[in-house]
Amino acid sequence: MTSSNADQYPSGYSEGYSADVDIIREQEYPLLNDTTYLDHAGTTPYAKSTIEEFSRQLTSNLFGNPHSMSLSSQLSTQRTDDIRLRVLQFFNADPDEFDLVFVANATAAIKLVADGLRDSDHRGFWYGYHSDAHTSLVGVRELAEMGHRCFQDDADLDTWIKDLPNLPTKAPKLVAFPAQSNMNGRRLPLRWCKELRSAAQAMDGNVFTLLDAASFVSTGSLDISAVSPDFTALSFYKIFGFPDLGALIVRKKAARVFERRKYFGGGTVDMVIAAGAQWHAKKESSVHELLEDGTLPFHNIIALDAALDTHKRLYGSMTNVSRHTACLAKRVYDRLSVLSHWNQTNVCHMYQPGAHYGSSIAQGPIIAFNLQNSKGEYVPKTEIEKLANVQNIQLRTGSVCNPGGTANALGWTGLDLRRHYSTGLRCGDAHDIIGGRPTGVVRVSLGAMTNMKDVESLVNFIEEFYVEKIPPIMALKSPMDNSDIVERHFYVESLSVFPIKSCAAFKIPEGKRWEIKQEGLAWDREWCLIHQGTGTALNQKRYPRMALIRPSVDLERSILRITCGVMSEQVSLEISLSWEDTSLISTSSCPNTKRSSTVCGDRISLHAYSSPVVSAFFSDFLGVPCTLARFPSHTTHRYARPRRSSGVWRSRFRKLIMPGAFPLDLPPPVHDARQIPLSLSNESPLLIVSRSSVNRLNETIKAGTKSVNSGHKAVAADVFRGNIVVAERLASPGDTEQPYAEDHWSSVRIGPDQLRINVLDACQRCQMVCIDQFTGLRSAEPFSTLAKTRNINGKVCFGKYAALAPEETEVHHPQSDRKTVMVGDVIMPSYDDEEHP
Repeated sequence: MTSSNADQYPSGYSEGYSADVDIIREQEYPLLNDTTYLDHAGTTPYAKSTIEEFSRQLTSNLFGNPHSMSLSSQLSTQRTDDIRLRVLQFFNADPDEFDLVFVANATAAIKLVADGLRDSDHRGFWYGYHSDAHTSLVGVRELAEMGHRCFQDDADLDTWIKDLPNLPTKAPKLVAFPAQSNMNGRRLPLRWCKELRSAAQAMDGNVFTLLDAASFVSTGSLDISAVSPDFTALSFYKIFGFPDLGALIVRKKAARVFERRKYFGGGTVDMVIAAGAQWHAKKESSVHELLEDGTLPFHNIIALDAALDTHKRLYGSMTNVSRHTACLAKRVYDRLSVLSHWNQTNVCHMYQPGAHYGSSIAQGPIIAFNLQNSKGEYVPKTEIEKLANVQNIQLRTGSVCNPGGTANALGWTGLDLRRHYSTGLRCGDAHDIIGGRPTGVVRVSLGAMTNMKDVESLVNFIEEFYVEKIPPIMALKSPMDNSDIVERHFYVESLSVFPIKSCAAFKIPEGKRWEIKQEGLAWDREWCLIHQGTGTALNQKRYPRMALIRPSVDLERSILRITCGVMSEQVSLEISLSWEDTSLISTSSCPNTKRSSTVCGDRISLHAYSSPVVSAFFSDFLGVPCTLARFPSHTTHRYARPRRSSGVWRSRFRKLIMPGAFPLDLPPPVHDARQIPLSLSNESPLLIVSRSSVNRLNETIKAGTKSVNSGHKAVAADVFRGNIVVAERLASPGDTEQPYAEDHWSSVRIGPDQLRINVLDACQRCQMVCIDQFTGLRSAEPFSTLAKTRNINGKVCFGKYAALAPEETEVHHPQSDRKTVMVGDVIMPSYDDEEHP
């Protein structure tokens, strides 16, 4: 680091590195140029040099299966032995005392220990684990036939260690803890390994320690010989980004737990009798030969050698990485801790005392927090993650695979969590706030190549979008009295159906009346694209090119015509609208196959098109193996929740009511008249978007000066994917529009027949609105501006869900009396404070 940088940056920043971290990033991590990556606890990015050197190794040498005696195989064996020793030296593990077993990842290492202990004694084993444990450590308890215990905190485990010599049973015991919490970065006492061994001497040394070092070693320097755990589990991608490989480091004196391991695989035995007597002879030359079942991932091991070389050349040592990340973690914590709203309410609720940040002994570079508004209410974590994605900031939210640490931090008990599960909470879902309390955390984690710009980007992001600098003048969704209501001529500007879920809209031609049913506009979201491997419905958030798949409904020919690509390169496909007609294009057949699929988190039955012509059409365009599927709306319904009461936001524990969508401990849902039938739409049959609101939003976007990424570009109403776009016809040139008047509508009447449609909740938006529906390209707008201007109870909202009023469908009308709407139809709204007729 140069002297000028030394003056500008804090002590420890880039210290010991081969160059300033900004130069290293420019040369080795070009993929980080346009993003702020803050999820190093998940995996750190890999250096370009690692991949280049690995490629050179593979193209310069012939590596064979290590279980052979050919020259190429012996080369693989030699390299594996050399790299095994090198890794032991990297962790200062004396090869005379420790051996290293290559496994898939840290979880595989943990399971290998658990399986060995289960087989080592006919009584099984007892298991104790710290509450800060990763989910993979907690899972070992299911194999502990002698019982288990969760140590609630450090003092609990300290007390147990003191009492260990007095425990009555001498059965094998395994005590596991993380070297570092992957939730908040707290580094746990490594002294426990030696203290447990000392206390267990009276029990013939039948107590073993399992250290989960996966989170710690990503930025910390681990001295295995000094700590001396019996078993150490780790993953190399946490340190180097690549390869995807793990290891179990075994203290040789503890390897006896594997002597009675029942399973054996190829390469771990010297001889096997397959028929007759059940006999085999295990290899006894080393611990790793006894435990490495099958062929090693030898190419990944060779990649590990390249990763070690690159890491040493760039960063020097893990001590340098630890020092660098510690100073940055302190900077993040200090900056976030002092953020406050206009009324001095803290913006960030931190989940780790700040006294230890900056100390690599007590604290790793992980910061866990939640955001609060000026009233002290928590901001939903998934909304933060959505906006962060739009701003190219990559972080993690949820329980981060640390159930005990997260529950303790948030104050949830086991009974609370079971109750949450019964009401619909699942890992990774959007149930962010329950009873005013968060269900997960926001986690940012730093790595060797994190720089000061990353820190500033995070802090600026929170300051821009979540710090309230002045008191809110009025609630976004305030009551509207009669004096505020200006009678206007509202009309249907456009009608859109989306025949294939998440694909482009089909605009209903002007002058064409279109049928509307309980499930929404006719042909709306009756089809979807499903992944051929998982059965999950594809969505535009993950596959933006779906915006370029344009279906159109031809009622005269009774076909769905689908085109893909830009105008000059379009290809087309025709599908019959009829369930009975299975013809496809000319003579190709398109049979339907019924299969279970996941749509919006629900398992439902769809009819998939099994024709290779259909699947190839979509798969080739999207670059993902998929096919078309149809929802049998004529025989089956999904149901949405009843509309909310006026002024009260409904619970979102179960956003879609349908058979089979609930845990086994709950009774099946009972259909009632208030439930709204759906096809494949997310929340409700219809979505209403106001042209006046879009215009106001675009004015706000253009007036913005802070968001560099947005470009202040106006957005089309199409990005909101509304079924009905409502516009105002102003009476005189001096009149102004009424943006967001739809917030106060309770229902509307449309057209000459005064068809009544109930207006329901606001539509919660995600980053999908940032996809240009004509190009399939992403941008930061309009979500960034919506996050500032349309934040309702922590949710970014725009547009209103709607459904045909129940009385419109109570009587089965003949074919000639179908309910229809048309572009140009007059709309007469009713407001929340008005009585419904």
